[in-house]
Order: sequence, then structure tokens, then C-alpha cells
Amino acid sequence: MDGSGTFSADPSWPAEAGPATAAWRGARETPFVPAIVLSLTFVGFGALSRETGLSWLDTLFMSVFIFALPGQVVLVDQIARGASVLTATLAVTATGVRLLPMTVALLPMLRHRRVPKWMEFAVANFVAITMWVESMRRAPGVPRHLRAAYALGIAGLLVSVSSMGGLAGFFLAAQVPPVIAAALLFMTPIYFLLAMLGGARSAAAIMPIVLGFVLGPVFHILTPELDLVLTGLIGGTASFLIARYGLKDGGQP
Repeated sequence: MDGSGTFSADPSWPAEAGPATAAWRGARETPFVPAIVLSLTFVGFGALSRETGLSWLDTLFMSVFIFALPGQVVLVDQIARGASVLTATLAVTATGVRLLPMTVALLPMLRHRRVPKWMEFAVANFVAITMWVESMRRAPGVPRHLRAAYALGIAGLLVSVSSMGGLAGFFLAAQVPPVIAAALLFMTPIYFLLAMLGGARSAAAIMPIVLGFVLGPVFHILTPELDLVLTGLIGGTASFLIARYGLKDGGQP
């Protein structure tokens, strides 16, 4: 791993390695802790899904095809409210917009003339917090033409453990107190925050995190319907200005 928190080029990749090998290594090298955190988070989702009246097949379907947890929670909430299909679709789509910057940042790192377009679309479909963090950290150490397959290996493992966690939560819903189920839903955001702090090496990376802590509660009180939008806009703008005009790494202008 280099000083930026990413892995340097790994010479252990054999010349004959193909997409299947890359996908297997991606799954095998995914850290144990974030995988377990994600699985426990989905225990809370499974319990929530059962309390809403959904079946275990519904829970499994959402865990596989709506990979980012907030979208699943929003869908379950819309179902509980008796919302129309159109309203639920728009609500889930709106939650996915926040993942667009992550996708835009990740895909150029994985693109190669030998990577088929369907694989790029598959990676984009599975972009979520944990998958994005681990792919951004580890892709630089993978041969460029194998990075998309490697990222899909990470996604495949995370989908598997999250699905198992969701089913476990569904069948154990009677034994999981509502407070514990709700607390489990926050484990992935906490992991994401710690991962971002661990990889921050410059003022431009640290500033939006600090501003998020300060401005998030303020905007939640003043304008709760726009708190995340305003906090992200101000934090991201501050980060851009520092990176463009402020101090660089090492304190030099």
C-alpha cells in the first residue's frame, strides 16, 4: 500500500491470468471486517422487511438486485405506506443518484479496450459504499484489463454475504429487538466514515468530512428536507477549492 491509502502495482499477477482469476482474487482478497459489517447491516434490513409483511423471497430479491441498502429501505418504506409502483420507483431512483459520483470516479479506473461493455455496466450496477471503497483502494494493484473483473469479484462476495445477512434477519426477526435492528442499519455508514478517514491524506480529503460533521446537524435543524444536499454541496465545493487553489499535500501552495 502506498501513502495515499491505495495498493501499489502487484507483481504477483501471472501473465496468463484472466477475468475468472481476477474475480476469484477480488472475492478472496476482500477484507473480512467490511464484509461482516455489511452482513450484520442486512440482518437489520431482513428484520425490517419481515415486519413490513414481505416474504423471504422479496427480501432476497431486493438484496441481490437493489444492491445499495438505502434504496432497499426506501422501497420497503414505500410498500409499507401503500405507495404506487411509480412513486416507489422514483423514490428508489432518487436514492441511487448519490452513487453517481462514485460510479464516475471508479469506472475510468477500470476501463480498458479488452474489457467488454457489459462488464462495465455490471460494475456500475453494483457500485455501493463498501464495494466502491475496496475497489478504489485495490484496483491500482491489479492489471488494468482485469480490474473490472476484480471489482465484480468484490461485488459478488458482498452481495452473497449481504443476502445471507438479510435472510438471517428475516427468519430471526422475532428474536431481534427493533432497536437492535435499527442500530444494525447504521453499521455500513459508520464503516464508510472510518474508511474515508483512514484514507484521507490531504486537506482536500479531510475538509468535506469535517464540514459534514459540523454542517449536517445544523442543516438538519434548519432545512431537514435539504440537509444532505446542502451539506454535500458545501463540503464538496470546499474540497474542490482547496485542491485547486489551496495547500497541496505537504503544505506547499
